[in-house]
Amino acid sequence: MGGAFLAAAVLARLGGRIGLPTIPLFILAGILLGPHTPGYTLLSNPHDLEMLSALGLVLLLFYLGLEFHLDDLKTGGRKMAIAGGTYLVLNVGAGLGFGFALGWGTSEALVLAGVLGISSSAIVTKILVDLKRIGNPETRPILGIIVVEDVFLALYLAALQPILSGADSLSAMLVDGGKAFGFLLLLALAARFGTKIIGKLMNTKDDELLVISFLGAAVFVAGISEMFGVADAIGAFMVGLMLGSTASGERILKLVHPLRDAFGAIFFFAFGLSIDPGDLPSVFWPVVAAVVLTLAMNVAAGLAASRVYDFGTQATANIATTLVARGEFALILATMAAAAGLDKRLSPFIAGYVLLLAVLAPLAAGRSHWLARILPGPRGGKDGGGDGDDDGSGGGGKDGDKDQQQVPVSV
Repeated sequence: MGGAFLAAAVLARLGGRIGLPTIPLFILAGILLGPHTPGYTLLSNPHDLEMLSALGLVLLLFYLGLEFHLDDLKTGGRKMAIAGGTYLVLNVGAGLGFGFALGWGTSEALVLAGVLGISSSAIVTKILVDLKRIGNPETRPILGIIVVEDVFLALYLAALQPILSGADSLSAMLVDGGKAFGFLLLLALAARFGTKIIGKLMNTKDDELLVISFLGAAVFVAGISEMFGVADAIGAFMVGLMLGSTASGERILKLVHPLRDAFGAIFFFAFGLSIDPGDLPSVFWPVVAAVVLTLAMNVAAGLAASRVYDFGTQATANIATTLVARGEFALILATMAAAAGLDKRLSPFIAGYVLLLAVLAPLAAGRSHWLARILPGPRGGKDGGGDGDDDGSGGGGKDGDKDQQQVPVSV
């Protein structure tokens, strides 16, 4: 464990000096010190970190639930729904078509639809902070799209779980799906109407007791969720959704942040341990094709969002390049696919896809003015402030993480 933390920290510090996000670097640390690469092997069996990795996944989604509020759906209104829905139709639809085109199987295509369709809220937020674009007019629709993606993700994972669990018949699949959605509905009702009761149960001035309480609630509900066929991460997300609206929500958000960072790093590191670099060449061209497809769909989605919000070309380019990043949600789907025994090419494909886009996204966002020059549309309008030359694109490193803690991923 100590070696995993230190290796992740060293690579992240080095990458931070050139403005790279931490997620691909944590994965790279796992690949380099795993059993599939020459040299020193820190862990020969990735399953040694299985429970810690699961805890990291639970905390990642629990934190996201804390930042998300049901009122966020009302705040953005019709424009947010249109922009977010368009983004999902373009990217998830393209991902599904791409999955069928590869011919790896129907379940694999459904996984790839989610992998190619959902942005990384962690990387997107970090890009906005590092490039000092939080106050830009296009940042609101960017975060609005992230909110719509979060809602879609919760429903998508709940629907996908019975399919990946290998139900024997259509009736069995419907029963499993009904149990999953029933439990999810129960959690949603508790989040909507049980906030006062939950808030009283969690209310304490002692930080130690508060940490033990929310951590126990998140992990316990995550475990119960698995029994009902709902992904454990979604159970944790719903607990975060409940607690985020209580009087203790802001304190919980601050207290869970270092836990999320620490165990989240182990989740990404453990995923890297399971990747055999020797498998990456076999999926090289599918990865390249998927990256090109994602870039094209994001430009199309950026143009659509800008039409809704009446933005100029620079804001369009900012939207298109910022949302390109893929990260934690793709890896959640990869973990589910591996547990379900799907095509073994999925894990190296998703690893290569995430690594490539996680590196390309901040670089592309910092140079979005290049894309703005060739995009159709008005050069004026309610345009985004600054391009890659003057918006702080070189910013990153240790200050970015500090800022990120203070900026919620909500509209």
